[in-house]
Amino acid sequence: MLVAGASFCGAAQAQSAGPGPGPGAVTDLQLSYDADGLFLSASMDFELPSLAEEALYKGISMYFVAEATVVRERWYWYDKQVAQAVRYLRLSYQPLTRRWRVNQSSTPFGAAGLGVTLGQNYDELGDAIGAMQRIARWKIAEPGVLEPGTPYVVHYQFRLDMSQLPRPFQIGAMGRSGWSLSMARSAELTPAEPAR
Repeated sequence: MLVAGASFCGAAQAQSAGPGPGPGAVTDLQLSYDADGLFLSASMDFELPSLAEEALYKGISMYFVAEATVVRERWYWYDKQVAQAVRYLRLSYQPLTRRWRVNQSSTPFGAAGLGVTLGQNYDELGDAIGAMQRIARWKIAEPGVLEPGTPYVVHYQFRLDMSQLPRPFQIGAMGRSGWSLSMARSAELTPAEPAR
């Protein structure tokens, strides 16, 4: 799929890297490169694993990680990582208000609190998941990091982060398909000189 736009100064070819180990898929992945840097927009289609949804209704928050890595392929050695961006999401249910909350942060959520996050409340679980399924203009590389005319590959991955669940859930979820949610996709990019 060839992606082009007014603010896009380069060609990007997106292709599926194959299905992830769990249910769901990255249905659309677009890259745009301009004087402000490299931006990623993505759409995903997934449903929460049944065990994760049950835990949410019991008041256990679910954590997700979206990760984008920009690499330059080299035939003579390992691919060189040029840039990496990570976005952490937390989905929680508030039983008293019967509302869903999605928090987003650039750092992992700690036991001491949420830290600096962006949060949004939703009335329905479907609305909260719908918001998590769309990423718009996420900056994954600073300007000047990519060399014009050099081909790069962007690897995007979205997954349920089992490491941030309470310890009993981590032990009980090991190897169980009811907790599996992971999807990935890659796209190629050869940036041109950005317009100033």
